[in-house]
Amino acid sequence: MANRRAPPDRSKRPLGAAKLDELALAYVARFATSRAKLMRYLARKVRESEWIDDNDAMTACEAIADRMERLHYLDDRQYAAMRAGAMTRRGLGVRRVKAQLYADGIAEQDSGEAIEAAEGVALAAAVGFARRRRFGPFAMRTSDDPKQRERQLAAFLRAGHSLAIARRILAVAPGDDAALAALDEEAALD
Repeated sequence: MANRRAPPDRSKRPLGAAKLDELALAYVARFATSRAKLMRYLARKVRESEWIDDNDAMTACEAIADRMERLHYLDDRQYAAMRAGAMTRRGLGVRRVKAQLYADGIAEQDSGEAIEAAEGVALAAAVGFARRRRFGPFAMRTSDDPKQRERQLAAFLRAGHSLAIARRILAVAPGDDAALAALDEEAALD
């Protein structure tokens, strides 16, 4: 007979403000996060548990997030800059950066500088993406297959790059070092 585990205990565990504060502290210690992401995490913990405190659970969540901001464990502007920089270094474009910051709950006033920085390195990020994926000037050989070109354009668009930048990079033939150097030089000037 197979060794079977007992089903997990699905009863809700008691949760109070003090334990919720401990969970929040452990979360911000482990992950770089935004206020909205922390609030979603705390709300999920409240839903999964039985709230035993006299105070309202969401009021406790707000108070904990406020405290984390006062202690400088949360800083949405700095988080946006860090997140945008990491994404552009991975070769992702401005549209993907904007979408991620929106999903992370970063307000426009906190994400503005990060988005401007991502726009400033858009060409360099796209060249990095092409290098990583071996598209355009980084391909092994020239391909005249229109379907492959469409797939490569689609990959650029999914990565958040503009169609103009994608077409420009894909127009450079493999081995055309002069055109690639011009692209790299222009990316460095941006």
